[in-house]
Formats: sequence, structure tokens, C-alpha cells
Amino acid sequence: MTTSLSTTPHKPWYSILYVQVLIAILSGILIGHFSPKTGLALKPLGDAFVALIRMTIAPVIFCVVVQGIASITDLKKVGRIGIKALLYFEVVSTLALIVGILVAGFFHPGAGLNINPLSLDPKTAAGYASRVKEIGIIAFLLAIIPRTFVDAFSTGDVLQVLLVSVLSGFAVSLLGARGDSLTRGIVILSKVIFDIIRIIVRAAPLGALGGMAFTVASYGVASLSNLLKLVGTFYATSLIFIIIILGAIARFAGFSIFRFIAYIKDELLIVLGTSSSETVLPDMMQKLERLGAPRAIVGLVFPTGYSFNTDGTNIYLTLATLFLAQATNTQLDFRQMVGILLFAMIASKGASGVTGTGFVTLAAILASIPSIPIQSLALLVGIDKFMSECRALTNVIGNGVATIVVSRWEKELDRAKLREVMAHPLENGETKSP
Repeated sequence: MTTSLSTTPHKPWYSILYVQVLIAILSGILIGHFSPKTGLALKPLGDAFVALIRMTIAPVIFCVVVQGIASITDLKKVGRIGIKALLYFEVVSTLALIVGILVAGFFHPGAGLNINPLSLDPKTAAGYASRVKEIGIIAFLLAIIPRTFVDAFSTGDVLQVLLVSVLSGFAVSLLGARGDSLTRGIVILSKVIFDIIRIIVRAAPLGALGGMAFTVASYGVASLSNLLKLVGTFYATSLIFIIIILGAIARFAGFSIFRFIAYIKDELLIVLGTSSSETVLPDMMQKLERLGAPRAIVGLVFPTGYSFNTDGTNIYLTLATLFLAQATNTQLDFRQMVGILLFAMIASKGASGVTGTGFVTLAAILASIPSIPIQSLALLVGIDKFMSECRALTNVIGNGVATIVVSRWEKELDRAKLREVMAHPLENGETKSP
């Protein structure tokens, strides 16, 4: 009797997506550094890829959330999942803010720069400071409501789409048996959309090439030199947060943070190349389902985390605030430090969905502490692009962990499936149609 050892053909290394993306990122860095004009000309590749992915985000969220809620007979469960998710988000995102403060206080990345605020161009920060009024809990909550049902999909605002999707899911669920045919239609539509995403994702190397070439050509690696300590501190802090805090949370949920990172390596490389966490939202939702998280929980928790659980952005906010204080020799007392923490807890939520969120929120924090000159924001303009990749990477990993944790809290995590996929992350990393 002949026994087949494997039914899966071995793929050539050059056909593996993460290898292609990694080569594209390295190529983009070289092109941007040695041929800046070519790097600038490649910008449309990155823009087009991001636009194609954003095109699918609204229908993916709608289909996944409506299908998930419609399958839940106990509608109180949806509210329970939402409360647990928001509780988790608040605790972990606050930890991220505290970590940023502790690291800045210990390593003093801005010490010794001795920047005179009067020597900085106030016009550089004026654009961000003028938009501080956009931040606020009331304005944030009102912005969740779209002008029309269709407007949520045309603007692509994640929270607006989520609101419409949740309401639609409840409505379909209340139809009972009459809603079954509608649910089946949504299932078919979701399969079509995920197949579209599979096609688009194959262009990820081109998107990463264009995005990285443009970034290096625009800002140049040399722009890092004077502020390298802040960039290095931020990357190291984010890494510590992922390994220690998210690692401990992951261990509690029954998996290794390192194996999880290996499982989503394709998505992380795409985020690194495009500097946008939105480019992997649809694919991450699909992969989390394959890890054993229920579709209803994935649909509610992961997209919501993009606004309420921005761990990387939170680390950046407090770390950058104290860096600017140190760089301008501004002394802060304990009361002001607590004020920074409390204000950042509110502002980091209230600015969600605002373009240039990191800088706008940072401007709001500086505006609340007059002793730190707001024109000092000009120090960070040249390096913010290099820090945005790290913010996006940390946010994606944090929201993935959050989704699995909430699934376990609800006792709906398929732990056998989780162990199987985590045991062989490299074999289970390919995107498949649901």
C-alpha cells in the first residue's frame, strides 16, 4: 500500500506573498534613496493599492456584521460583546498611554536637544492646531451617525458603517425565518467580496514598493538623524508593549504572541509597506475567523478597535508629548503628567476617524498644557511618516489579540482550532476564500 506523505505541492519561494512584499519594501527603500525622482513617481502605486482595499472595507464589515448578528438568537449577547470589548479597549489602551509616559520618563529621548521654540516655524504646526476643535466626545459621537444610510458606505467611515451594519443585523434578526433568505444572500455576497480581496491582495507588492519608495524619497533616511533617538525609543517601546503586555494577554487567551505574529506576517508586511492599517482590515477579519473566533465577534470587535483600541497611537501620544517637553526644556510636575494621561484617554477616542489623527490629537494635548509650546510640533513633521508604520503595526496586532480575548471571554473561541493553526502558522497563513 502506498501512502502519500503530502497532498499540498510545495510553493516556490518567489511565489509566497510575504516574500514578494519584503522584496518590494527593500526595493522601494533603495529606489527612494538612490533615485528620489523615481521614488516620487511611484507614489500612485501605493495610493492605488490603498484605495482598492478601502473600496472593500465597507461591504466586508456590513456583510460580516449583519450575518453574524442575524445568526445570534439572543440579541442581548450582542450588547454584552460590545461592553466587554469596550472594557478591554479602555484598559489596554490606557496601559499603552502609561507605558509611553514611563519610557519617556526613564530614557529622556528629548534631553539635550535644547530647542528654542522661537526658532521653530509656527506655520508648520498651525494647520494641526487649528483642527483641535474637531476633537471632543460629543462631536465624536455625533460623527458616528451618517447623514444617510448610503452615505456611510460612500465615505467609508468605519464607525458609521459599523453602526448601519449593527442596526441592519438587528433588523434582519427580528424578521425570524423571513430573514433567512436575506442572510443567505449576504453570505454569498461576502464570498464574492472576499474573492475580490484575494485578487487585490496579489498586488500588495506593487503597493508596498510605491509606498516605501515615495516615503524614503520624500523624507529621506537622513531626516532621521537628528531625531533618531525618539524613533528608536518609540519602536523599542512598541516592541516591549507587544511582547510583554500583549504577550501576557495572549498567553492568558491560550496562544503565543510570536506565533500569532508569524500567522499574520503577510498583513504586517503590507502595513509596513503602505503605512496604513486599513489595508489589511478585510484580510485580518478573515484570518481571525480561521483562528477559531466567531464571525459575529470578529465583525464587532476588530473594526471597532480601529477607533477605540489604537495601542500604537496611544504610546506615540504620551511619548511624543514628553519628548517635546524635554526637547524644549519644559519642566512638568506630577499634576501635569496626570493631566496629560487623562486628557489623552479622552482625546485618543475623540479624534478617531479624523485625518492625521496622531498629529491632531497631539496638538490637542499640547493645547491643554500651555507650558509646552505648540510650535514644537514642527520637530516631528519630518519623522512622523517613519513612526506611522510602527503605530499601524502595533494597532493591528493589538486589535487581533483583543478579538481573540473577547471570543474567549464569551466562551466561543474554538481553542482546538486555535491550537492547530498556531502550531503551524506558516502553513495556515495563506489567504483563502471563506
